[in-house]
Amino acid sequence: MLKNYFKIAFRNLLKNKVYSLINISGLAIGMAATILIGLWIVDELNYNSHFKDKATIAQVFQHESANNIVDTGPAIPRPLEFALREDHADNFKHIIMSSWEQPRYLKHGETNINRLGHAIQEGATEMLNLDVIEGVRDGLKEKNSIMISKSTSASLFGSETAIGKIIKVNNQHDLVVTGVYNDIPENNSFSDVDYLIPWKQYISSQEWIENAKDSWGNNSFQMFVQINENTNMEAVTSKIIDVKKNASPEEAEFNPQLFLFPMEDWHLRSDFENGVQSGGRIENVWLFGVIGIFILLLACINFINLSTARSEKRATEVGIRKSIGSHRGQLIFQFLTESFSIVLLAFVVAIGIVLLSLNGFNNLASKAIIFPWSNVMFWLASLLFILITSVLSGSYPALYLSSFNPVSVLKGTFKAGRYSSLPRKVLVVTQFTVSIALIIGTLVVINQIQFSKDRPVGYDRNGLIQIPVMSAEFIGKHETMRTQFVASGGAVSMTTMSGPTTEVWSNRSGYTWEGKPVGFQEDLAHTSVNYDFVKTLGLKLVEGRGFSRDFPTDSNAVILNSTAVKYMGIKDPIGKYIRDSDVEDPFTPLKIIGVIDDMIVQSPYSPVKQSMYVFERYGNIAFYGLRLNPAKSTSENLALIESVFKKNFPNTPFDYQFVDEEFGKKFRAEERIASLARVFTLLAIFISCLGLFGLASFVAEQRTKEIGVRKVLGASISQLWLLLSKDFIKLVFISLLISSPIAYYIMGQWLQKFSYRTSVTWDVIAIACFGAMIITLITVSFQAIKAATSNPVKSLRTE
Repeated sequence: MLKNYFKIAFRNLLKNKVYSLINISGLAIGMAATILIGLWIVDELNYNSHFKDKATIAQVFQHESANNIVDTGPAIPRPLEFALREDHADNFKHIIMSSWEQPRYLKHGETNINRLGHAIQEGATEMLNLDVIEGVRDGLKEKNSIMISKSTSASLFGSETAIGKIIKVNNQHDLVVTGVYNDIPENNSFSDVDYLIPWKQYISSQEWIENAKDSWGNNSFQMFVQINENTNMEAVTSKIIDVKKNASPEEAEFNPQLFLFPMEDWHLRSDFENGVQSGGRIENVWLFGVIGIFILLLACINFINLSTARSEKRATEVGIRKSIGSHRGQLIFQFLTESFSIVLLAFVVAIGIVLLSLNGFNNLASKAIIFPWSNVMFWLASLLFILITSVLSGSYPALYLSSFNPVSVLKGTFKAGRYSSLPRKVLVVTQFTVSIALIIGTLVVINQIQFSKDRPVGYDRNGLIQIPVMSAEFIGKHETMRTQFVASGGAVSMTTMSGPTTEVWSNRSGYTWEGKPVGFQEDLAHTSVNYDFVKTLGLKLVEGRGFSRDFPTDSNAVILNSTAVKYMGIKDPIGKYIRDSDVEDPFTPLKIIGVIDDMIVQSPYSPVKQSMYVFERYGNIAFYGLRLNPAKSTSENLALIESVFKKNFPNTPFDYQFVDEEFGKKFRAEERIASLARVFTLLAIFISCLGLFGLASFVAEQRTKEIGVRKVLGASISQLWLLLSKDFIKLVFISLLISSPIAYYIMGQWLQKFSYRTSVTWDVIAIACFGAMIITLITVSFQAIKAATSNPVKSLRTE
């Protein structure tokens, strides 16, 4: 009997080729989109699964309060290590101090490359479960050692073994390769770590790090830990929460609270709002999960609509089967079998679509997903997926078709009923409600990105580059370099900066000034800069001037941004002083010589942070900022700048960053979401239109004789087009009325997470509604006009 059911299903597919094609292609596209979304979600949920002890690994974070605002982050002071080792060692398997990830020049022979990595303590290789393929796992014991990734080894040494060879780091330190590890997988918080150098080497190479060993206020480090198996994150957090507060009375005013931030939350739940964990990428996981369900639902709706619409075609079959003894349960099973056959065929096609589109999807989503051919769980999930889709798409048609009265059918008196089309209309409305809501949502996301891109940044990004200069060989040479860069004609000005133009690397407190409110706890972004800072970046001065060689006292000067002036409550700031509470600092007080318009350094979606720019005096520079010569081409400018750079630093690679490109990276996460949403929205619209096309063709087929009679009686093509189209237009109009307020509310809530945001404007809704209506008209009109222009003689020949 089962074989017979499959045979009938196959014959029905061949008999109704157009409807079979619509059903299979709609289901296949919907299933392919759902599979891709599922693979993306699994990749997100499995982030950091590379670590076998993921559940016990955490990073130490701290909450700090200032003026009733709680700031949360991973920056911690160096003395915390000693406090935890001395008083809380029994809670931890590993306590690992680490620098921030930063680029360093790695040189061997004539090969000189720039790679990202950490200075980190022993035990990191075990805690991070590095797959060491050459050398020893504990390769960071010796001060002058280095461990590198397999790809870094290939870049420096080719096919030769790296073990025992010397790498010169930043043209300063000769380190011996003690281990090579397989590149860390892409979906991993450490995926771009290409080298590890010993913590001992790091702290001995820079005096300020050694000086920070007793400073609880210097939050310039990060710490990773692995807790013992006999405890848990909450218990350990409760023990260490007040360690910093109790150790440092000066820091107690900020109410620092330490806590363990589990690795399981690093990727998906990393957002904090006023000290409370508020989500993160998990919101995108939920978003695309819902979109995937809706897309599959739209495809299933097509199947349901077309199956029930053609019910009268199979009424006689049902009547005969019932009259010769078939039970309703057998009929239901038959129709579900047919549904399963179609879904199975659609799944095979969907797999082909996934394989063809996976590379493009990876590029769009910035992923490295591979198809899980050998994953048993994937195929079990796929089987469950097929069964659920079969039941979802086939249950209503099966129940509906099996309910026909055999007597009425065989007498020829069977009519589908006045309200038989109502469920189909409800499903069409559901389809277009979802599709229009997705259109509105996608347009709002795109508008929010563009709104933030159009936000004034406070400086001129065009023609501005920055060159990393973080090794000691650059110290004290910036004036010589500035002179040579300008003389070469490649640049018109240059400044130095202790951090990049598009990020804040340092925050400071402990300042006093005239009129400072009692109990005010300031938090100022702090950047050291040099002469021509204002000129090079094209900053807009609100008051005063920039640092100038004409004023020797500018070495004790400071420039504030407009937000800092308001934040600190300073009236008429030019000429006033800011004093550092550290009385040992010989360079205080700092005279305010200028106020610049706010420049966006951090997130373009958030308010500008209060910032101060002090004159660089310690050699603490990280970047050269250069304004390219507008009279020459970019390639010509870069060639001239590179020649000057290579003449002065022949052993250092010439690396540079366009500031406008670095700023553009701040939009990448949202742009990826917008791109994915755009693709899935188009698929949802296509699937909905595919079903609409099938229904329109069926309706036209059902009313062939009516159309013929009307044409003979003088009906015009436009009248016939309106006759066949108006019902569908009404349904889409109802969808517009339902989807618009829903999308307005949901996207309004989504926008609330941005401090600097656009709004859900009615023109966006109008564009979405107009677009949906046009698409509907185009889809329906093809069949309507085809039917209206057909020869009435053919349709009336049998009358």
